Amino acid sequence: MVTQTSPWASLVDPGASLLVVGRHRVAPEDRAAFHTDAAAALDVLSRQAGFTQGSIAQSTDDADLLLIRTEWSGVGAYRRALSAYDVKVRAVPLLSGALDEPSAFEVVLHLTPSGSTTHPSGLAQDAGAVALGSAAGPDVAPVTT
Repeated sequence: MVTQTSPWASLVDPGASLLVVGRHRVAPEDRAAFHTDAAAALDVLSRQAGFTQGSIAQSTDDADLLLIRTEWSGVGAYRRALSAYDVKVRAVPLLSGALDEPSAFEVVLHLTPSGSTTHPSGLAQDAGAVALGSAAGPDVAPVTT
């Protein structure tokens, strides 16, 4: 008998976390409005269950590049937060303006001066082979009516 532990176990571990980063290209004349909107987005996100911290950062190499970073107790908490009405209204419009690139990362190693913690990834083994619109198993014929 073969048993497998769930790859999602790390996401319910209180020490597990998800790091979400969104890089934004912001022209100098739009900087003040961006900061106001980003602060409002972080405020509404910070009131969601599973939010642990967030910040707005400025690139030291590119004056037009800013970053919004949030950290969550796990991927489930982050996804549920995005479903909240206030988040859809006050945060999602700004967050959706980020550069089109992967933005959510599982923390698999966390190092502090007092030690380190590791967490297994919840990434599916076939994540590199299965894409949006394809099944994770044998092909399934589409439903027709």
